[in-house]
Amino acid sequence: MLTELKKQVYEANMAIQRHKLAIFTWGNVSGIDRSKGLVVIKPSGVEYDALSPIDLPVIDVATGRVVEGDLNPSSDTPTHLEIYRRFKDVGGVTHTHSEWATIYAQAGRSIRPYGTTHADYFGGEIPCTRPMTAEEITGKYELETGRVICETFEKLNIDPMHIPAVLVHSHGPFTWGKDAMKSVETAITLDYVARLAYYTESLTGIQNKPNMDNTLLHKHFDRKHGKNAYYGQKRK
Repeated sequence: MLTELKKQVYEANMAIQRHKLAIFTWGNVSGIDRSKGLVVIKPSGVEYDALSPIDLPVIDVATGRVVEGDLNPSSDTPTHLEIYRRFKDVGGVTHTHSEWATIYAQAGRSIRPYGTTHADYFGGEIPCTRPMTAEEITGKYELETGRVICETFEKLNIDPMHIPAVLVHSHGPFTWGKDAMKSVETAITLDYVARLAYYTESLTGIQNKPNMDNTLLHKHFDRKHGKNAYYGQKRK
């Protein structure tokens, strides 16, 4: 079942390790087949070097039930599933504890847009969620994490495909995209952008540094992602 999707999700998980977005078994990537309502995700606690496509569990997005696979899915599966349920255009989700993005998550701070490197991927400030309540943490923690992510975007009226990343307060980043590999690409870019923002703020002082020009921000985002995007090569 879902042989091609398993291969894609496997390659995306391998990219986490290759790009040093996580250590040990930390981090996970999933992908969804919307037509079947099924999600493929990394199994919990399995070393990347020991992983193969056939090891990846298949989950029913509506029920959270494992429909294929002998290994337990990632403990973050309920978070992934909630993102898929609420953000209908998302095809892949990545969670890491990458260094620079996690610094901002631990500080409880969003990543402000300071330059065109940010704007090439993110159409505005990358938000940090509110702290989770004790009830959310001691209850269905991973599901509640997904709910807090979606709540953040709804309250701020953010298009999740316009800003395909979030920092979970005191935790770490989640990113997404049209497929599993695109979500990892966003995770790589997020950590790079976070590093640039950290040093920009170190040089200028966060209180004194304004966001980049809004017209320039949208120009850079739209030339890659807008309806009249012109960056890159056109497929024939």
